[in-house]
Amino acid sequence: MPDEPIPERSGAHPALSPAAQALAARCEGRVNELARRMARQSFERLPGYGELPSDVKDVEIAATVRNGLRLFLRRVRDTQGRAGDYSLFRERAAQRADEGMPLHTLLRSHSTGIYVLWQALRDEATDGEEGALIELVDFLLRGHEAVIGAVAETYLDEQAALFAERREHHRSLVRRLLDGSLPPARALEELGLEGPCLVVHLHMPRGQVTAASAVTDRRQVRRVQTVVDRALGTEAVSLLGVDGGHVITPRRADDTDGVRACEELAARLRQICGDHVRLAGVTAATPQDVPAAARTATDIVRVARACGRPAGVHRMDEVLLEYHLSRHDESSDRIAALLDPVGDRPELIETLRAHLEHRHDRRGTARHLGLHPNTVDNRLARIAELTGLDIASPRGNALALAALLLRGDAPR
Repeated sequence: MPDEPIPERSGAHPALSPAAQALAARCEGRVNELARRMARQSFERLPGYGELPSDVKDVEIAATVRNGLRLFLRRVRDTQGRAGDYSLFRERAAQRADEGMPLHTLLRSHSTGIYVLWQALRDEATDGEEGALIELVDFLLRGHEAVIGAVAETYLDEQAALFAERREHHRSLVRRLLDGSLPPARALEELGLEGPCLVVHLHMPRGQVTAASAVTDRRQVRRVQTVVDRALGTEAVSLLGVDGGHVITPRRADDTDGVRACEELAARLRQICGDHVRLAGVTAATPQDVPAAARTATDIVRVARACGRPAGVHRMDEVLLEYHLSRHDESSDRIAALLDPVGDRPELIETLRAHLEHRHDRRGTARHLGLHPNTVDNRLARIAELTGLDIASPRGNALALAALLLRGDAPR
């Protein structure tokens, strides 16, 4: 809540005249009265102040006001021009941020306190003390700037720290929800999510990873998080990394399948991440359905990439056959075993995966892998020779894709 500001400068100040010091000294006996007036009357017009408990007004806020008033008067007497101590102002600003008081209310309380102190100095001044009064008011206003700066800086730092703490707590809850270590109902209750949800998986390809790009990566994650918040609302919770992640958000009544939300999010993400963003959204009717919805959304994106589908919003219907081929049944082991002859040749697996992802475009595959197109041709020929799969035929292509998906060698 409002903590009375009492102006201090960040550096040394010129000593005040004996006349100014004498005028200020006459206010020392009114410190308790002024503190009560500010805490009980002057601040009542500030938004939300009237709802505070009486003990907060009469004890904490009044004590802060008294401290500020005395600090001001000490500085007036200080012939060495030393700067004041803002530690209590900073401490109270951090408390106000923690309690959720709006910054504008806090700063208005400081400005109100300055005005009340000016009134007290004006009332004490007599004829012939105009110069001393002007000197004190100048001193008061110059100090106010430093106090406001210290209060605002501390408040914003504390608010940022609290926000980061809440965000990390939410990330931990989402992580535990998706890996099954936290009961869904409890996780979503703590996250503030009720009713049906939309679970979105995002994939954003990364460039070459270098030590110099670590800061860029963190900045990119923050930018993506900001886009998610703006597109889906701050009630959405997420677990994001440099190459994507998951977002859980309440399902909109007018968008039951989540298509519109996904399209809007994809459009915003393309503006900062380029045209290679992929995402899929799956609705979860109950909290217990969220982990399965997350796995399904992830698999839809994975299968779409493996099939060479253009980037964008992916839906189950677009990859229905390929998705089915990636499910395990009694034939799965035999299909996966088709690639056993090249299982110890990671460069061949990588080439096959890239070739399918780039829809059999040998030059696109070569660019992706940093190879000559002839090298790609040679590797594909070697795969066909060792496995017996004719990747150029529809049947061979489908079997190769299914084998990659079942073995877990498809892109993630």
